[in-house]
Amino acid sequence: MDTPLREPTFLILTALATEPMHGYGLIGEVAALSDGRVALRPGTLYGALDRLVDAGLVDVEREEVVDGRLRRYYRLTPAGEATLSSETDRLRRNVEAATARLRERATGATAPRLAGGLA
Repeated sequence: MDTPLREPTFLILTALATEPMHGYGLIGEVAALSDGRVALRPGTLYGALDRLVDAGLVDVEREEVVDGRLRRYYRLTPAGEATLSSETDRLRRNVEAATARLRERATGATAPRLAGGLA
């Protein structure tokens, strides 16, 4: 994926970075990671997981029957890990740039520009 990830997708990949999880576990983990800001509904989650599987970022690790219902566990693939790492670096650079600009604003000092502007 070359475009920036939407926040729910970023959080799903983040939740899967440590261990495989099933759908309802992912819903809870995404809520925890976002301090409750992102509340995924099952339909939204499973649609996102289908897209992530199709993109090769997530795989189904295993399926098991629990209380008569199929529980599917998902895991991050190497491509998913690379995408999450790349997106984390992109977000970190954005945060660093914003932090520097806010610091400039607070102190009244201007730092050298990181990129060229319009002439």
